[in-house]
Amino acid sequence: MKKTVKDIAVAGKKVLVRCDLNVPQDKETGAITDDTRIRAALPTIQYLLEEGAAVILMSHLGRPKGGADMTFTLKPVADRLEELLAKDVLFLSVPEVVNDDVRKAAAELKAGDVMLLENVRFRPEETKNGAAFSKELADLGDLFVNDAFGTAHRAHSSTAGIADYLPAVSGFLIEKEVKFLGDAVENPERPFLAILGGAKVSDKIPVIENLLNKVDSLIIGGGMSYTFQKALGHEVGKSLLQEEMVPLAKELMAKAEAKGVKLLLPVDVKTIAEFSNDAEIIIVPVDQIPAEREGVDIGPETVKLFREEILKAKTIVWNGPMGVFEMSNFAGGTRGVAEAMVECDGVTIIGGGDSAAAVQQFGLDDKMTHISTGGGASLEFLEGKVLPGVAVLEDK
Repeated sequence: MKKTVKDIAVAGKKVLVRCDLNVPQDKETGAITDDTRIRAALPTIQYLLEEGAAVILMSHLGRPKGGADMTFTLKPVADRLEELLAKDVLFLSVPEVVNDDVRKAAAELKAGDVMLLENVRFRPEETKNGAAFSKELADLGDLFVNDAFGTAHRAHSSTAGIADYLPAVSGFLIEKEVKFLGDAVENPERPFLAILGGAKVSDKIPVIENLLNKVDSLIIGGGMSYTFQKALGHEVGKSLLQEEMVPLAKELMAKAEAKGVKLLLPVDVKTIAEFSNDAEIIIVPVDQIPAEREGVDIGPETVKLFREEILKAKTIVWNGPMGVFEMSNFAGGTRGVAEAMVECDGVTIIGGGDSAAAVQQFGLDDKMTHISTGGGASLEFLEGKVLPGVAVLEDK
């Protein structure tokens, strides 16, 4: 167990908090289109303020190339934070992130004050975990709190390197993520079901291999399922296929059988001849996909099959959609899985990324037990990897 903000005295301290404020923005105006990640950071920020700390926030935004690019300034985030916190947020738009003005402003912060640094990725050393930049950040405060689960799988200056110089603990968001994902993988209430979808088998191989040692059953859908169908000897038409992964798909199915893990694949699919939301949909058994058509979603019989398995489970982890859910006519399978998870009386965990986007699109996000804020981080967690941004935190 890692220490959290509740395990340390913060009154009168300057606390550096790494958040994940990497929010989507309108390309034309820069306006924030979804402030979910900002809201997710609020409980930790508000707790620290109530306990008498001065708070210095850090985050990245986007992927600025080669240094400072004001397209990726955190100014809109500072403005939104002011609205949500109902208090001033000091923001100095400094291309070098830390300079004498920033040091002076940080030194003058009083208990209850909030400051946001400019985009940490304006400094190329950030993603290289450069020691000098880590030290520059650390010198601004007394304690470090990591609450950015979405970047916890990256060893960067503001997520890991800074912990070399300051006492480091987790915020409430990382605490919650580690609890839900950790309990699910290491100590699940059974039956334990994993649902994996998305485009590529190659993205999910380590996850499948780790979960085959943990789960009672495994559902595979989405684009990656066609590689498994091919491994079973079925033709998949123009559906997404990673031909080079077919032998590995065979191996994984054999492993599942050897370990007594029930592995479910789609039995019918929605197919189209041209990639358009208005294309004619023909539903066919999975072993009868015409050569000129491609599968874009699971069919109704598959939804029924998957639903039965979902309703039996006591712990479910889901990562990856069942089809091209972004297009309304091909979202039915992903929606069907989401609705079955709502009906399930077990613990339901969405592993970030597209699955999280899908349940939010369907308006079902508040009916899940936990939705992870980190797609890549949650995947690596499910692979059994140690996340650098969590590993550096002090143990209880």
